[in-house]
Amino acid sequence: MVQNVVSKTTLDLLKSGIPIRIKDGETYLAKPADIAIVHRPQDYCKQAHDEREKYPHTWLLITLTEGKHRQVRKMVLAARHRCLRLIRISMAGVELGDLQPGDVEELDEKIFCELTGINL
Repeated sequence: MVQNVVSKTTLDLLKSGIPIRIKDGETYLAKPADIAIVHRPQDYCKQAHDEREKYPHTWLLITLTEGKHRQVRKMVLAARHRCLRLIRISMAGVELGDLQPGDVEELDEKIFCELTGINL
C-alpha cells in the first residue's frame, strides 16, 4: 500500500523502469516484471488491510525477477509515493497462501527445489 493515489503516468513510469540508489550510491534501473493497481487487495492476501486506508492510498501488486535491498520501497519513493505497507505473497515460485504473519512452514528440500526451479 502506498500513500496517495497512483496515476496512470506514475504507473507507466514504474513499469518502464525507475532509477534507484543501491550499494555505494550506485544507480540501478529498477524495472518490475509486472505491476498493477489492485482494487480488492483482500483477494490476494487476507491481511491486506490497514488503519491508514481512510487516507488517500493505492494498493499495488508488484512482481520482481530480482530484488535489490529495499527495492520496492525505493521504487515507489522515487515515483513520489511512500510505501506504507509491504506484504510478500510469494517468493521464487513458492506461494505463501494462508500462511499467517509470524508462522513458519518447513518444506522438504526436494519439494522446495522443484517449486523454485533449483537443480541439485
